[in-house]
Amino acid sequence: MRALLVALLLLLGFTAPAASRPAKARAKAPAASRLKERAFPPDVQRALDALVRAELAKAPHAGLSVGVLHGGMRWVRGYGSRDIAHKLAATPRTTYRMASITKSFTAVAVLQLVHEGKLDLDADIRTLVPTYPEKPWPVTVRQLLGHLGGVPHYDGPEDAENTRHLDTAGALALFADKPLVVEPGTKFVYTTWGYNLLGAAVETASGQSYGDYLEAHVFRPAGMRTAALDDHRTRDKHHAVGYRLRQGQLVPSHFLDVSSRFAGGGTRASVEDLLAFGQALLRHQLVPAETARMMQSSMSTREGKLTDYGMGFATYPLRGHYVVAHAGGQPETTSLLVMLPAEDIVIALASNLEGEAKRQRRVSTRILETLLEDGLVRRDAHAVEPVDAVLHEGLSRLFTYGLSYHLWATRGPGTPLELGDPAEAFSQVSALLDRATLVQEPQAALERVRAAHHPSAGSLFIRVGAHMARTLEKTRGPEKLREYPARGPLAFFTDYLAACEQVPCPTPLRFSEALQKEVRHFAEVWERSQVAELRRVRLDEVADPEALWPAMELATANTSLHPDYAEEMLRVAALLGKRGKREGQLRWLERAVALHPRSNEARQALARVLPPEQRVLAIPALSSPSASEGSPVPDDAGRLPDSRPPARSEPEPAAQQAE
Repeated sequence: MRALLVALLLLLGFTAPAASRPAKARAKAPAASRLKERAFPPDVQRALDALVRAELAKAPHAGLSVGVLHGGMRWVRGYGSRDIAHKLAATPRTTYRMASITKSFTAVAVLQLVHEGKLDLDADIRTLVPTYPEKPWPVTVRQLLGHLGGVPHYDGPEDAENTRHLDTAGALALFADKPLVVEPGTKFVYTTWGYNLLGAAVETASGQSYGDYLEAHVFRPAGMRTAALDDHRTRDKHHAVGYRLRQGQLVPSHFLDVSSRFAGGGTRASVEDLLAFGQALLRHQLVPAETARMMQSSMSTREGKLTDYGMGFATYPLRGHYVVAHAGGQPETTSLLVMLPAEDIVIALASNLEGEAKRQRRVSTRILETLLEDGLVRRDAHAVEPVDAVLHEGLSRLFTYGLSYHLWATRGPGTPLELGDPAEAFSQVSALLDRATLVQEPQAALERVRAAHHPSAGSLFIRVGAHMARTLEKTRGPEKLREYPARGPLAFFTDYLAACEQVPCPTPLRFSEALQKEVRHFAEVWERSQVAELRRVRLDEVADPEALWPAMELATANTSLHPDYAEEMLRVAALLGKRGKREGQLRWLERAVALHPRSNEARQALARVLPPEQRVLAIPALSSPSASEGSPVPDDAGRLPDSRPPARSEPEPAAQQAE
């Protein structure tokens, strides 16, 4: 715990004393928010359990705890070991380091103080943390919340490898004299150090230590019974021992004292705590709806480009869902919190194995497919020709931004964007996706398509896509609207065109005839290219992928557009490689390249297994055509490089092992 009077000490220029007090015993947290929770139906529970076990079976793992809330239903499970040496199982009660999810806790604290009038979002951070040296430009609280303050992140291994227990002043001293890396407001620069400044601001504005404030105003009100600052001296027997993977074997994590990143990555909690936190946010129990809207709204740079990060959360569309999330990664842990405000979903995952971000994202995706999309596998499209790739990406972005923002505005705390002149907006989209224009400069066209949702482009895709969603909801009903994340962008477009016959829509709001033809052609090709056996399962999840190859080859032959199986095929190849079946591995890699000629990942994977003289890659003319949907938060922003020397031994028993 940090000293109660740290704010006064900072103002006087003194160094605050080290946080050394053990955590207090916590009174039982309020459980009112859980009274009405019920279990998922047995078949859903079995499906969730099976998908997690299937994912864990693919690669080595230590412990993993998973929790899900949806519409008043709750499911939590633990898998593997929280302590391998002592054969202790991971459970829903197991605590893990939260790493960068701590930033979400800090953002809530800051915005609570803003709501109470104790802190100004547009105040220069030096008015709250006067020991932070003056920089060429002022840095505001608002900018720090959105990683727009220009404060650097760890810029060398020595900066991220603290082994000393530090107080607030000591944590700030690690970076205070470092220059800003960009002018504030001009660029998204992810930074844990910037959040340490916010933690110090919380102490100044509240008169409490950061840890005490979180306990009283975030953890306890949310019902987070085991959440706390992570001090290895106060860990209990339920805390997970950390591991990393080295040469295929699990080895203990390196020692790191996270007091150096206290407000950006210094907490611990269980998945039950994360579920309680997510639920409290969705129910506006920690901050009011208008503040939640601000936290969940993507901030933008001075040039008007969305950063896909709000205040303490990544915020981005995912196939028509509006996602509010944060990931965490550092020594001993990987963590993920995903919230879908419109669908009333919270997903929490925490592992004591480092570098698990991709696996956790896959698990969260499969959970969403199970709960919201009837178990259908969501795949992007792979277009063989560059112009088709640009055109389809434009359709996909219009769909995902439009539908997600509409759902967030009508079922979450968001607010709708005004369409403006409808005829002009739809005309702009038709012109942007006109094939004759795309052919001239495909790369430049791709860049324009990828910028069409930004404020600098008038939020064109968001406005038009949301209007399409409203039209579909009016003609087909709310429940049908929820089917489109599973059905995809082409169904969204073709159904909109059909709805325009029913309403009817004015001619300018039906897009150009040329674009209508493109959409209908793509929809026909897409449907023909489906493999029935793979609609509900991924290729790397079936017992015999080889048996499905003839059907895949037949369905995708001579098609301009088909489901993207590249990632699944690469995982099949990797599994064969681990089993020593090199011929099978090479065969699947060659198939992946042949089926996805524009996939850099497939070409690179093939090159790695070929003899040096055969490693000649054909570089695609365009950058990756797939829509860039995902969090701006680095997967392992707080991890240390794998090249460090072995961890030093610690005298504490395994259940209380040092960070």
